[in-house]
Amino acid sequence: MTAPIRWPAEAVWEAVAPLLPGFTVEVLPSIDSTNTELMRRARAGQTEPTLLVAEQQTAGRGRLGRVWQSDVGASLMLSLGLPMAPRDWSGLSLAVGVSVAESLQPTLPPLEPGQPPRIGLKWPNDLWLSGDRKLGGILVETASFVAPQAAHPTTAHGTATRYVVVGIGINVLPRSGEGMSMPPGSLQDVEPGLDAPAALLRIVPPLVAMLQGFEACGFAPVQPRFAVRDVLQGRPVTLSDGQTGTAHGVGEDGALLVHTAQGMQAVTSAEISVRPAVLSTL
Repeated sequence: MTAPIRWPAEAVWEAVAPLLPGFTVEVLPSIDSTNTELMRRARAGQTEPTLLVAEQQTAGRGRLGRVWQSDVGASLMLSLGLPMAPRDWSGLSLAVGVSVAESLQPTLPPLEPGQPPRIGLKWPNDLWLSGDRKLGGILVETASFVAPQAAHPTTAHGTATRYVVVGIGINVLPRSGEGMSMPPGSLQDVEPGLDAPAALLRIVPPLVAMLQGFEACGFAPVQPRFAVRDVLQGRPVTLSDGQTGTAHGVGEDGALLVHTAQGMQAVTSAEISVRPAVLSTL
């Protein structure tokens, strides 16, 4: 019989509650999707800051409708929902990726044999390990809502508040890559012994701080931190709309810059998939 997972719900709450009044933490044994559940609640008027963790998801979702498989203890699945009103939403998923990567591996090791894998970031929402292995993914969704009694529907700079759900899925244990478009990586490749509860406690408090910083200042201050982990930088890439070119980092608005035959293109659409044209060890 598998031992129950001991989640640090109280420790997470103690770290985050001073930053987010009304913050709650919920851990569920199973649910269709943590993102779907928080979006359902938001549309029903429940817009309090909430961290929802599931030990198993039966219908987990990734970007572009992709399925995210999960088994108890083998993956960390969490969704953080909270009201936000940034001046510009551009680059939010990139900022989330930076926060998660830095929480799990604050220092980038040299890429030498025997060194822990580098946690890199693939535009717009994936965490990769060296060798083009997917460690995890991020799914950001928003829903409109009416502020209580319409007292604060906008911020001082006139931007309407929305309820934001940040979903994060991370492979904790090694898994089979059968049926996947790329080999998976896991937290055990980064730090043997790091489990889902410990990773949760590392990730959530800095993530809240990142979201609040993003709300105030946008993506531009985070851009240099994304650049040092950018796994596409300088690599030939193929876009799902048929264009090919070379990736040249991201702009201050989070757009992926790709030099194509038609010149430099700024790719901003979340509906466009980007793949390295040649897989190699990073």
